[in-house]
Amino acid sequence: MQKIKKNDIVVITKGKDRGKQGKVINVIEDGKRALVEGLNLAKKHKRQTSQDQKGGIISIEMPVAIANLMVFCKHCSKPARVGAVILKDGTKTRVCKACKEAL
Repeated sequence: MQKIKKNDIVVITKGKDRGKQGKVINVIEDGKRALVEGLNLAKKHKRQTSQDQKGGIISIEMPVAIANLMVFCKHCSKPARVGAVILKDGTKTRVCKACKEAL
């Protein structure tokens, strides 16, 4: 079970955006990197490809290593380590290790 999934709210723990929160847009298929909405921005030079599309310098999100992300727990209101628990009905779910609440 992956610790970080799409649509999770995460906090960046290292790098230029340390301490900032964002929503995971996509986890890249190798499972080691994720795109976080509005964070780890890089400038990209785009050429005009058609008449209606503008060219110029744009900011896009670049992947962040999953090791540098922590899931934000709504119950604790702080970044949390993630554990897994099997519920009574047999399903496996992710929980915050500090408060033991489901994420």
